Amino acid sequence: MVDASGLVLGRAASVIAKRLLNGESIVVVHAERSVVTGSRHDVISTYTAARARGSVRSGPHFPRYPDRIFRRTVRGMLPHLKTRGKIALSRLEVHIGVPPELTGATAETIAVAKVGPTLEPPLTLEEITRLLGARL
Repeated sequence: MVDASGLVLGRAASVIAKRLLNGESIVVVHAERSVVTGSRHDVISTYTAARARGSVRSGPHFPRYPDRIFRRTVRGMLPHLKTRGKIALSRLEVHIGVPPELTGATAETIAVAKVGPTLEPPLTLEEITRLLGARL
């Protein structure tokens, strides 16, 4: 079980993707507390552009909720069109908060993915998804 609080989204996703390909089953909790670094304007414009891309009928469909954005970020680092990538992605669970069946379990963190000190506070996935229209 991995706690995503205060972890940089891309760094955490790359470590998790590598571990999934090695055969581990991973449960990610507090996905909404993961952080996206960069200037506020650039991050918001990138995510809103990704959400608005394509059409409703034919896609590409970009997620609105933090657990699904986290899962899609990990998916982008896996060979998800090949069998081993599909199997690896099936071993991933991502949750908003901590589900009742996992309360009390010890969650590890990824030291490489910790957010460093910045001049302006970084955006969390929760803030970004609220701007995309998610109701959390």
